[in-house]
Amino acid sequence: MARRPPRRAGPVPAAGGMGAVRPPSLGLRANLAQFTLLVAVNALVGGMLGQERTVLPLLAGQTFHLDAYIGVLTFILAFGAVKAITNFLAGTLSDRYGRKPVLVAGWLIGLPVPLLLIWAPSWGWVIAANVLLGVNQGLTWSTTVVMKIDLVGPGRRGLAMGLNEAAGYVAVAVTAMATGHLAGEYGLRPTPFLLGAAYAALGLGLSTLAVRETRGHAHHEAGTAVSPLSTRRILTLTSFREPALSAASQAGMVNNLNDGLAWGLFPILFAAHGLSTAGIGLLAALYPAVWGFGQLAAGALSDRIGRKWLIVGGMATQAVALALVAVGASLSVWAAAVALLGLGTAMVYPTLLAAVGDVAHPAWRARAVGVYRLWRDGGFAAGALLAGVVADLYGIPAAVWTVAALTGLSGLVVAVRMYETRPVTVGGTGSGSSPSRGPGPRPTHIPPGV
Repeated sequence: MARRPPRRAGPVPAAGGMGAVRPPSLGLRANLAQFTLLVAVNALVGGMLGQERTVLPLLAGQTFHLDAYIGVLTFILAFGAVKAITNFLAGTLSDRYGRKPVLVAGWLIGLPVPLLLIWAPSWGWVIAANVLLGVNQGLTWSTTVVMKIDLVGPGRRGLAMGLNEAAGYVAVAVTAMATGHLAGEYGLRPTPFLLGAAYAALGLGLSTLAVRETRGHAHHEAGTAVSPLSTRRILTLTSFREPALSAASQAGMVNNLNDGLAWGLFPILFAAHGLSTAGIGLLAALYPAVWGFGQLAAGALSDRIGRKWLIVGGMATQAVALALVAVGASLSVWAAAVALLGLGTAMVYPTLLAAVGDVAHPAWRARAVGVYRLWRDGGFAAGALLAGVVADLYGIPAAVWTVAALTGLSGLVVAVRMYETRPVTVGGTGSGSSPSRGPGPRPTHIPPGV
């Protein structure tokens, strides 16, 4: 008996057609409504994170009377470790079951977080809330990233990631500033966390009722059915063996290592110099605001000039900014430093995601993104542990200097190890064009059977 030809992946039944199929369209313009909805959903995901940026480090000292820095940072350690693992699982689950179910599950898990923070009678409850928040962020943020990559195709990947990350981190900034104001007016609890409760309810509603599945777009981009790589093989490639993917993974980890430092210790450092809660909230908001808005330009710029040197420059900029925080002692100096830190992070954040999307084949891209985000958000946990230990032994400025040195070293690793991944598309820059060989020495996609 003759073997049946492999089934082509991706096409969906055409409405009203008798056996006809209509492949999904790739590109930002063709999927603008759904893409815009996903940007809004990711803004709500960022808001869930932003509810903690100003208030929680202050709550640790003023309400729960934690005096050891490593104790204060346990909530970030728990959040980062859980989010990192969940990122990895999110990619595998979204390849197996679809993107939308994973997104909805993430919002369901996030619903109790604000309530736990409001009612927590001990610091252990706060850590438990951050375990749930890590799962929420890992499932929802990872999935919105993958869904946007699915929709836009190869030509506008940097712009798509810039818009995605900008929405999330602008929401972090706005919420950090809002909660700082609310905390100054009404106290650290419960009012600031009511914003998080509203974000969780709205995110769940939109994800359940309005978001559509995008896995078919990835199948269509992949072309024909393939035998995808095993998850273990993808883990090895993304973490260690493939030069661009592994360089991106270590840079992402170090980037979030310094973000964990900023989240957990900067408010304490600023408070020790006499800044008010509102002033701390301003600085806590300025950093992710520049980070968020800057990604709109950085993502699109990486589509034009390439990924590698934008990442190297961003890591170097972050290292300089951290050094400026360490030597600063006034609001104006710290404002300049955190703005510079936001700029450097903006150069790096969407560009690393775009590079991973460039290299990984659509058949296993979601899992590669999950592995990258495993390493990247593991940086929260590593940063909390490293910064906490160094700060307890030598003070917060020493912890900031340590992380600055690691950030500069990470940029050197990218400069030496990463090749340029930006795809050259047939016909120039059209978002629906097919990828051809990129300007670097490697193919745009690693073939699915490598």
